[in-house]
Formats: sequence, C-alpha cells, structure tokens
Amino acid sequence: MPILALLTLALMVFALIDAITRRDDQVKHLPKFAWVFFIVLLPLIGSILWFTIGREWEQRREPMSFGDPRRWQRDTEPAPAPRAHDRRTTEQQIADLEREMYLADLEEQVRRRRAEGDAQA
Repeated sequence: MPILALLTLALMVFALIDAITRRDDQVKHLPKFAWVFFIVLLPLIGSILWFTIGREWEQRREPMSFGDPRRWQRDTEPAPAPRAHDRRTTEQQIADLEREMYLADLEEQVRRRRAEGDAQA
C-alpha cells in the first residue's frame, strides 16, 4: 500500500509541475488554476485527467530545457506580410528584363575593354 501512495504522490507532483509550467494556450477545457486545484483536491483522478484531457500534446522537434525562452513563445507563426502586387503588364515586365539584360551586356563589354587596356599597358 505505501508504494501505491508514493506512486500517487509522485504522479501528483509531476502533474502539478507540468500544469504550472504550461502556457495558457496549451491548457484545454479548464483554466490552469482550476486544473491545479483539481489535481491537488483529487490527486490520482486529477492527475490522470490532466494528462489525458487537460494538456495539449504537441510534437516537439527538439527538446527544450526549463529555462529556454522558446518555451514561452506561442506555437503559431505570424502570418507573412502580403506581397505588393506588381501592376505592370507582361509586356512592360519583358521590356524591363530586356533592358536589364542589355545593361548587363554593356557592363560586360566595359569590363572586357578595361581588361584589354590593362593587358596592353
């Protein structure tokens, strides 16, 4: 019998620590303080219910320590900023690309002429 009492106490302590260190968005069905009260009031049943229905089970990619600041960050990523819509027509975009290609070709010709001039001097 003392083993059952020790197991219940260990389960209750583990459930309390887990419930207290959870963020509010990771607690389901009841507020966090209600879960803590329920675990203390009914140690075995409260602890079992906490682990089965009270906490959010997520898939972690890497383990986090207790002091890791990422532990307290929200799980949801912020929505990306909407991209500015390019109002140019396809013909205008093609003309701009051709201009860029022409400028790149001119720059390459200038580099070659400078290299030839340095080689002759």
